[in-house]
Amino acid sequence: MQKVTYQDFQTALTKLILSASGWRGVFAESGNEQDPTEKIDTVHETVVRLMAAVYADFALAENRRLIAVGTDSRPTGKAIAKEVIKVLLAKGLDVEFLGITAAPEIMAYSHKVDGFVYISASHNPIGHNGIKFGRNDGGVIPGTDASKLAASFKELCADENIIEKAEKLASSAAEDKVQKVYDNQASSKQKAVNAYYSFTKRVIADTEDESSQTELFSRIKKSVEKTPFAVVCDMNGSARSLSIDSKIFAENGIGFFAINNAPGAIVHEIIPEPENLIYCAGEMEAIHNGKGKSVSGTHPEALLGYMPDCDGDRGNIVFWNEKTGKAEVLKAQEVFAVSVMSELAWLKYSAGDDLKAAVSVNDPTSMRIEEIAGAFGAKVFRAEVGEANVVNRARELRQEGYTVRILGEGSNGGNITHPAAVRDPLNTIFALIKLLVLKDEYNADGSISRKGLFHTWCSLSGQEASYKEDFSLADVMETLPVYTTTGVSEKRALLHIKSTDHAALKAAYQKIFEKEWAAKKADLDNRYGIVSYEAIANNATKETRNVTDFSVSGRGGLKILLKDKNNASVAFIWMRGSGTEPVFRIMCDVKGNCSETEKELLEWHSKMIEAADLQAANA
Repeated sequence: MQKVTYQDFQTALTKLILSASGWRGVFAESGNEQDPTEKIDTVHETVVRLMAAVYADFALAENRRLIAVGTDSRPTGKAIAKEVIKVLLAKGLDVEFLGITAAPEIMAYSHKVDGFVYISASHNPIGHNGIKFGRNDGGVIPGTDASKLAASFKELCADENIIEKAEKLASSAAEDKVQKVYDNQASSKQKAVNAYYSFTKRVIADTEDESSQTELFSRIKKSVEKTPFAVVCDMNGSARSLSIDSKIFAENGIGFFAINNAPGAIVHEIIPEPENLIYCAGEMEAIHNGKGKSVSGTHPEALLGYMPDCDGDRGNIVFWNEKTGKAEVLKAQEVFAVSVMSELAWLKYSAGDDLKAAVSVNDPTSMRIEEIAGAFGAKVFRAEVGEANVVNRARELRQEGYTVRILGEGSNGGNITHPAAVRDPLNTIFALIKLLVLKDEYNADGSISRKGLFHTWCSLSGQEASYKEDFSLADVMETLPVYTTTGVSEKRALLHIKSTDHAALKAAYQKIFEKEWAAKKADLDNRYGIVSYEAIANNATKETRNVTDFSVSGRGGLKILLKDKNNASVAFIWMRGSGTEPVFRIMCDVKGNCSETEKELLEWHSKMIEAADLQAANA
């Protein structure tokens, strides 16, 4: 085995990204992010051992003894898990190894143990990998604890003798204990699957009461018996291929057709954005034409589809548009918007008007969410990008007396439905199923006793005329507020910058922006109706409005809200350095079907950032 030098080790550390959402890097032995190898190099073996050691100390300090370990379906997961398991055991912890497991599955199972280590790089390319750490509350550890953990890791790595110490620690794990963990893997996995299935039913029904769960799923099943319904999935080798998907659809009478459904059969790019959802859309169209790979015959009931990422926590949506006769891909912001609308309608449907409702979102989520929430009397609260930030903002709001049924990062698609603390495509799919199935209920005289979910939305949003009894998802989508928003995976949404000091870059950006604003103010009014702006900083769970110093956003999000003469927000431009990838993300959101406006405002924004980066890098 190649000898690890301290210099090689330190070089590897500089390429790691340590964020609240997870610690990530390229773990493939070759260093190529597209390499499908199962092997990791000896340098990264050391890195993994120290990551596990830091978490073990964290768990022991809180008297957490039983830790669940699992991987997504990328090739290097097995090698990383081996080192993690050895170190946790060597530290005196008890370990259950789930093997390949979806992120929502291990996080649901975390309620049954004391904590978890999840080996995944989410949507990143196949050669990447990483680790997420958690307690037993169903989510990753919050930002403040994640920062402390990262600091401890860096301190540990500064020891010039740490490579030998890490190797000694891993080799001290008792071989019989390691073997026992692997011997029990199948039973541990089954326990996790069972826990996840029960938890998912609770999330979808929004209740722990099993009779109420049964009532909801019985209504879904009866509706499907009357009007057949099926779901198409491009698993793309995801960890979901070994999870509960097929079972939960089958038990509710819903057809399920899956392609690329062997774990690790990753046949195209992992990120579930429109350019990769075309495979699911293609299978849906083939099924409608009787030529599907996943099922024989013609199946016009195939109306919804999804594609999860590698860890199975994110899945954007494809739907059959009967008006065009084609399978169409919903954009990430649209997926989140319709999910929010459905779950807020469900709250009103199931709990009435007595709730103080709120939605927690990340700062680049489209402003359409405010319009949707406003129709239901709910408030929207924004946090910095990062699932942990949005989840923790929702927890803060619940402590303030709010009911936060749904939350998430609209810019990435997929929703988090309470009490889950992680995105889950099943919750998204069932939000849409509830929307389509739970229709108006009638009294004996033919009058409506309770409006269904979509009818409730139409009424509250002033679109009563848009409601019809035989509506489709295409009809639903036509009622959503129209916004034009930059897609997160578009090339123009990513800037490669030289400056590493994001606060300095934003300070330089402020000077350029203010100069540009003074010069372009009349033109902005004439062309777009923009007459004023408000700068907003988002750091972790804190949103600061009307900031006069753009640099206070630091490495967090900075948004410039653009307003019309009535002080109504009509657009925003946004920026933030990624916490998980070496890129600077930008976005523009414009009210209405205004692709040219969005394009022009984003280009303006990009040029100002590039000029600011040049100034900050040369300062």
